[in-house]
Amino acid sequence: MFDQLEIVENRYEQLNELLSDPDVVSDPNKLREYSKEQSDLEETVQVYREYKDVKTQLDEAKEMQKEATDSDMKEMIKEEIAELEPQIEPFEERLKLLLIPKDPNDDKNVVMEIRGAAGGDEANIFAGDLYRMYSRYAEENGLKIDVMESAPADQGGFKEISFTIIGNGAFSKLKYENGAHRVQRVPTTESGGRIHTSTATVAVLPEVEDVEIDIRQEDLKIETYRSSGAGGQHVNTTDSAVRITHLPTGIVATSSEKSQIKNREKAMKLLKTRVYDQMVQEEQSKYDEQRKSAVGTGDRSERIRTYNYPQNRVTDHRIGLTIQKLDQIMEGNIQEIIDALSIEEQTHKLEELNSGNVI
Repeated sequence: MFDQLEIVENRYEQLNELLSDPDVVSDPNKLREYSKEQSDLEETVQVYREYKDVKTQLDEAKEMQKEATDSDMKEMIKEEIAELEPQIEPFEERLKLLLIPKDPNDDKNVVMEIRGAAGGDEANIFAGDLYRMYSRYAEENGLKIDVMESAPADQGGFKEISFTIIGNGAFSKLKYENGAHRVQRVPTTESGGRIHTSTATVAVLPEVEDVEIDIRQEDLKIETYRSSGAGGQHVNTTDSAVRITHLPTGIVATSSEKSQIKNREKAMKLLKTRVYDQMVQEEQSKYDEQRKSAVGTGDRSERIRTYNYPQNRVTDHRIGLTIQKLDQIMEGNIQEIIDALSIEEQTHKLEELNSGNVI
């Protein structure tokens, strides 16, 4: 571990020098790349230096204790050692966590797609409830939401809705939401008071940058059409909506705002994210069972959570977490669940690190 920490510290110092190099300063791409790398290493280096300082003080105090002859001096040194020794283990545990490789997608924006699944109208209504939950969470955490495409359902909610959550670290916060969400409640249309079970699926994708995936223009079919509106002055009277089809995969993305230029940009961004996600899913399916995350396989058909309205209860099945405050959860207060899933993942990775397995 300490060999790795020395390498990290040396790289951090090297980056300090590079960021002062005129050639780097004049190159925006290199400047951005090195600045981000330095920022990512900063906490690890700071904690490692604090650890080394405490360790040095402790080693010196123990040497002084061997040589001390005065009883008062011995007592002072003993007190200093008693103060320093308990700090070592927490520092080492924290450094182990900081050495866990960071998910390269953590800082990215998120593309979320919610679809009503089993349960008909109630599933679509629940999809709308989930969208509202994530919207509230984003608002509370200073993140911005941009709806890319949606298909409202007749009885409320959405058949499906795709949107971007924009802000630093959005993916790190919401990546655990990927999967099937189940709701148990009495629908408003149910006169007999029977509890129904419905599901909605949530896909969480890191937004793809242009450099990550190259889509050839000849592989695209781009169509414009007149989008439906709310009626009256909101009816779209021009062919401004855009549908883009990626011919090799058959993946489709649409956007139907007023501006055709913005619709092309949005639809293209969504298409790239979906194509990239399919590539990742295909690669992930090849992984050995032991490589799967402690908090689930990431399969969208996997039931990850149940929302039980009669008992005001939410259960995350991946880690066996049950919280008796569904009403607060549906208002966007999901940080407690996110934190628990993050700790579980870190613990799993730390166990692999300690066992010598590659993470």
